[in-house]
Amino acid sequence: MRRILIASSLLLAGCATRPQQPQPQAPAQAATPPGGVQRLEGMSTSDLVGRFGRPALQVREGTSLKLQFRGRSCVLDAYLYPNPSGILRVTHVDTRSPTGVDSDQASCISALEYPS
Repeated sequence: MRRILIASSLLLAGCATRPQQPQPQAPAQAATPPGGVQRLEGMSTSDLVGRFGRPALQVREGTSLKLQFRGRSCVLDAYLYPNPSGILRVTHVDTRSPTGVDSDQASCISALEYPS
């Protein structure tokens, strides 16, 4: 009799429904800030010059190019590397104050934008 009770308990336990688990939600996409770095990535040399004017410094290293744009409140370094077609495109951007302290990239980009 005891075996029958244990067997029937196990059988019923196997039929029990599981509580519903909440579905994981996809993470929210981060908004691109106005004038943000995401807007510079992929730009060409001529795109940058059109946006910021003539660079204060150009440094070639192998096939890459660093362009530096300076203003009163910040310095922007744009690093360009060739894409598969061989065209130089921005892949990384650094910004800092003239004293070398890191600065907010979106603010620096906005401050340096060349008037059209």
